[in-house]
Amino acid sequence: MAETKREIERKYAADDSGLPDLTGVAGVAAVLDRGVAELDATYYDTPDLRLAAASITLRRRTGGSDAGWHLKLPVSPGVRDEIRAPLSGTLPPALAALVRSRVRDGEPVPVVRLRSARDVRHLVDADGALLAEVSLDTVRAERLSGGSGTAQWTEIEVELADGGDPAFLDRVDKRLRKAGVRPAKSPSKLARALAETDPGPLDAGADAWSAGKEGPGKESSGKGGGKKGSSGGHLTAGAYVLAYLREQRDAIVALDPAVRQEVPDAVHSMRVATRRTRSAFRSYAKVLDRAVTDPVGAELKWLAGELGADRDREVLTAHLTAALDDLPATLVAGPVHDRLHSWARERHSGSRRHLIGVLDSRRYLNLLDALDALLADPPLHRAAAAKPAKVAAKAVRKDVRKLSVLVEQALWLPPGQERDVALHEARKRAKRTRYAAEAAEPALGAPARKLVKSVKSVQKVLGEHQDSVMARTTLGELAAVAHAAGESAFTYGVLYGREEHRAALSEAALPERWEKVRRTTAV
Repeated sequence: MAETKREIERKYAADDSGLPDLTGVAGVAAVLDRGVAELDATYYDTPDLRLAAASITLRRRTGGSDAGWHLKLPVSPGVRDEIRAPLSGTLPPALAALVRSRVRDGEPVPVVRLRSARDVRHLVDADGALLAEVSLDTVRAERLSGGSGTAQWTEIEVELADGGDPAFLDRVDKRLRKAGVRPAKSPSKLARALAETDPGPLDAGADAWSAGKEGPGKESSGKGGGKKGSSGGHLTAGAYVLAYLREQRDAIVALDPAVRQEVPDAVHSMRVATRRTRSAFRSYAKVLDRAVTDPVGAELKWLAGELGADRDREVLTAHLTAALDDLPATLVAGPVHDRLHSWARERHSGSRRHLIGVLDSRRYLNLLDALDALLADPPLHRAAAAKPAKVAAKAVRKDVRKLSVLVEQALWLPPGQERDVALHEARKRAKRTRYAAEAAEPALGAPARKLVKSVKSVQKVLGEHQDSVMARTTLGELAAVAHAAGESAFTYGVLYGREEHRAALSEAALPERWEKVRRTTAV
């Protein structure tokens, strides 16, 4: 059974002087010697080091108090989530699943062996509670694949105690710097081992997976769109769009383990990345050949739909629960809370299993491979050689015009199902327009940001309307089930009426919101 631990630590270079005296650190009452542990860790990766290129480490370690398999996923500088599994001869399935979006069909192989003598100290407060663990690690590294070198060094590692205040690490840092200790240049032991035993393969893996990660905003700013990139040439529309698409591809891949672990908002974020990619394919059809991108876009639409099943249920459940809690007790008749919660649990259990099956499926892995292939050999049109600002402005204007048609059509229709459908189509187009404007921000600057804000306002009111439509559908289903069970359907009717009022308010707010978009001169 895998368990997750949030690891907050800092690493420092060490010399022959050993570990400085830390008794003077504010809050530290004692420094306890916990002896020396002999650690033996084998790190696994693909032959082209895809995990290392993403700052992910996967190891099997013996020795110490936490022997076993460890997968470390980056959260922010100095912060990682460590997922642990018991010691075994082969990679545990739970950890294999969390790296599948990067490993794909590959088999992680041993790449580096690290043997460390860890001299451990515990920093404790006046009550004896652990504040941080400090260790002096003497490391011997041996390359197992992709090279044959060895390396040796000594470093200091300071790891915050579980639930500790990260500010405490600042106080330790101040004391170490005063003693002449400086932060380590490498973010991890593995990164240093790879660099010092044979840096070539790591660079190749990083190039394959991180090319363009700096994104369009790093090479182009303002309305000119002609600022020189790191290569020395002028950034083209093709390079601009591909950099944006790489960001979205990287987001999908990176969010895969978070979705599997049910990290809050991970499903939504992954779904947004798929939508942004599809939006870019369509908005920038003058740059990328749709004969190539359309099949990939169709698969992205499939993935977004699968992700949406769980996400939409979460949002709907939260809304209906809040609406029910807001009712006076006199308007609640029958076991409405229990029925709603049972409906939510049943839907979640089934959709959760289905979603994991999707992420484990051949179709999903093929989609990731297709995205990689498209980015590696992009189907560029002649317009790809133009300036980003010119192409982005044209793409955004086109999306705004199409959104205008849908909104105006919906506003002319009388209230009812036909108008509900028309407003839903306008909502989907508003999302696409917003994504197109967001992608254009680095090239177009303030006008694009202004458009994003106004379209987001329209999208919000259209989203509230669609949420009301879905809520009324669900309430009707729940009322029918309750009635069949001999329960009162009164409360469901009350909630249904409130949802109708909510939809009416959204429809009434739309003309004013849309007028702001019309007045926006984004490009």
